[in-house]
Amino acid sequence: QVQLVESGGGLVQAGGSLRLSCAASGRTFSSYVMAWFRQAPGKEREFVAAISRGGLNTYYADSVKGRFTISRDNAKNTVYLQMNSLKPEDAAVYYCAADLSVRVEVRRIPDEYDYWGQGTQVTVSS
Repeated sequence: QVQLVESGGGLVQAGGSLRLSCAASGRTFSSYVMAWFRQAPGKEREFVAAISRGGLNTYYADSVKGRFTISRDNAKNTVYLQMNSLKPEDAAVYYCAADLSVRVEVRRIPDEYDYWGQGTQVTVSS
């Protein structure tokens, strides 16, 4: 069982920044591929970013590339999402997710992830 707890969401003006955190339970955090997804009202959950087990490889949706940065601290069992230059269309509930499989490739599909946090709301005012 893995528990994921997100924090750091809130209200920010367009052009501003937020840093999301996701703290994970478990002794083998460094073996999980971690990702962030988001879901806006009336829309499907979509991939935002992912990071490999060791943190060397990162992956981004085209819509956030160059503005968002995913990172992890395996000593703290935490993954982060630094969000800069926020736009109103970034507003959503943001979820972190853990993939406990042993596959090498990083997936961008929600169904491929095993555990999810409860989500944190990000609101961007124009």
